[in-house]
Amino acid sequence: MNPTPSRHETISDPADPRLADYRHMKDRDLSAEGGRFVAESELVVGRLLGSGLPVLSVLATPVRLQSLGDALRGVSCPVFSASQAVLDAITGFHVHRGCLAIGQRPEHVALPAAARTVVVLEDLVSADNIGATARNAAAFGADALVLSPRAADPYYRKAVRVSIGAVFQLPIVRAATWPDGLDALKQQGFALYGAVVDAGAAPLATVVRPPKVALLLGAEGPGLSAAARAACDRLVTIPMAPGADSLNVATAGAVALFHLQQAQPAPRP
Repeated sequence: MNPTPSRHETISDPADPRLADYRHMKDRDLSAEGGRFVAESELVVGRLLGSGLPVLSVLATPVRLQSLGDALRGVSCPVFSASQAVLDAITGFHVHRGCLAIGQRPEHVALPAAARTVVVLEDLVSADNIGATARNAAAFGADALVLSPRAADPYYRKAVRVSIGAVFQLPIVRAATWPDGLDALKQQGFALYGAVVDAGAAPLATVVRPPKVALLLGAEGPGLSAAARAACDRLVTIPMAPGADSLNVATAGAVALFHLQQAQPAPRP
């Protein structure tokens, strides 16, 4: 077992002013306006520490700090140790994973110049679906996520947890206006493929992969808006068994990304 890092301070007072962020985990200070977010669990905190994003502090039980030993070496942020009882008193709920960290949200994120596959989420309001889609996008080699203005916060506590830290490794770009953000992608050379359940859409297994592709996923229920559909170069679908209605949007995104990963590339002009 790794030794507990030497640079840590033991906390016995849940009211310690240095831990204000952990007492306000559901407040505005940990929203986009506050510029910070919280990471939970040893796995997610470890990925945050290795992501290159600024980490403001770490708070964990002694056992979790021991497990994080290697990841914490060389960090410059404060590291706090607290018993499980004190940790629960600080946050106001049982932190059953015993490990938290406060991170700084990235600012002014731009789409990487070398991006060839991006996932576009239109008006997804579920933190679970945002987190799961980020995890799937990272797993299948997507280069970035693009969010519509009304999509949920990818750094919301639950979204970060469900993503297993994938939101730290993917550039996440939020479009300022919609559907203008789709026009911007087209101007950068991306073909827009909209995932739908329409019977007339092209089965994903039959599509040829363009050099640069943006996969559009809409909110569960309404799906892609009329404006998003109109902007698409192609509508694609996942054939399902008779009587099946649809897939969860994160699941559909995973299947679609797999197909695009396996698809034959379009011939060079």
